[in-house]
Amino acid sequence: MTDQPTTPGLRGAIDLARLGAPSRPPAAGQTATGAGASAARQTPAGASAAAVPGRSGLVVEASDATFSEIVNVSVSVPLLLVLWAAQIPESRDYLDTVATVAQAYGGRVQVVSIDVEANPGLLRAFQVQTVPVTMGLIQQQPVPLFAGPQPAEQLRPVIDELLALAVQHGVTGRVELGQQPETDEDDASETALPPLHQQAYEAIESGDLEGAAAAYRQALKENPADADAELGLAQVGLMQRTHDVDLQTARAAAADHPTDVAAQTLVADLDLLGGHVDDAFLRLIDLVKATSGDERERARAHLLELFSVVGSQDERVRKARTALMSALF
Repeated sequence: MTDQPTTPGLRGAIDLARLGAPSRPPAAGQTATGAGASAARQTPAGASAAAVPGRSGLVVEASDATFSEIVNVSVSVPLLLVLWAAQIPESRDYLDTVATVAQAYGGRVQVVSIDVEANPGLLRAFQVQTVPVTMGLIQQQPVPLFAGPQPAEQLRPVIDELLALAVQHGVTGRVELGQQPETDEDDASETALPPLHQQAYEAIESGDLEGAAAAYRQALKENPADADAELGLAQVGLMQRTHDVDLQTARAAAADHPTDVAAQTLVADLDLLGGHVDDAFLRLIDLVKATSGDERERARAHLLELFSVVGSQDERVRKARTALMSALF
């Protein structure tokens, strides 16, 4: 991990399925993973984290004994892990900062508190050298974010990216926050989704990607400057294009037809979905160089759409824009 935020990607070397497993053999008739694992496998994306007993609420505490159960929640709701230590008060204060920022997302992300001093198994598993450490968790896969405390203004764009990645992987549930502190109407209006955005969100949860796209298109028609709708439409488009695609078949087709726009853009989509952002951008920039006319324009337009998925402020997007300009001129 580094001290600087990194863009989320569904990659990591930690075997989360083994964390929190019993240290002694299970009793007769039981398995090491417990009932929570099988229940999670039957939980569709979009289900609430409250389906796991005692795990509802914005912030939950994880331990060596309970972590494997909490991991299962990440198949339906993205998790934000904060590893801290009681002997370092500032790391505990940082957990409060994360919780405060996460509160504004209305249950779209759940914060998991891990006191590494009290849980040596998790300390060994995550190989923590310093605290606090912040990680994402999507579909039981770790998403390294950063080490060290971060101010609230730097946390928000990272959580936004984590949620964007979660949407790409069909993880769109919410946790039941329970009774929250009363807020005035202005505060409530700031956290509520606009009607068309809420419509798109509910469509994604139900698997109606075309309905979600239609809602975002309508939002953009009403407000062409709606950046969130533009991002949402791009993400839904990525999900539509890669639905039920066989990765090996797609890569073989792209290798056999290096200037085929459809084949190359599909693999670029799959690269982006897998967290290989630079590979996706480079593939399409090379395609722009190798094509002309309408095919070049299709490749360029597709690359711009992937820029929208990642976010215009991402450094890799900035670099790729410069490379695209060089390829075009």
